[in-house]
Amino acid sequence: MNECELIDDLIRYLRGEVVDFSGYEVDLSGLTEFERSVIKETRKIRYGSVVTYSELAARIGKPNAARAVGNALKNNPLPIVIPCHRVVSKGGIGGYAFGVEAKRRLLKLETENPGNATAAQGTHNK
Repeated sequence: MNECELIDDLIRYLRGEVVDFSGYEVDLSGLTEFERSVIKETRKIRYGSVVTYSELAARIGKPNAARAVGNALKNNPLPIVIPCHRVVSKGGIGGYAFGVEAKRRLLKLETENPGNATAAQGTHNK
């Protein structure tokens, strides 16, 4: 997939369509092994779903590393394609590279499209 296809897919996503970004290669070579494991697990979070930082930490076998997971997500090389906006804190929304309001809008976009979330269950982030 090329850059133009990515732009088209991002536009479709922001219009409320379910887009499967899993086919896009993302260069993770500049990240630590821990950061790569966080990013790879984050890509598995389904459209319309959220997990907490501590749940994500447990999924990668580091149950006490919630804060480190948050720090690793700060190095996400391609937000939306790698859906770090779907990772929230236990007590609230948590941070986001483009600001908390942008994170809220992305989560709202996904939760307001229940038909899209249903359609995505078989094809998204396998």
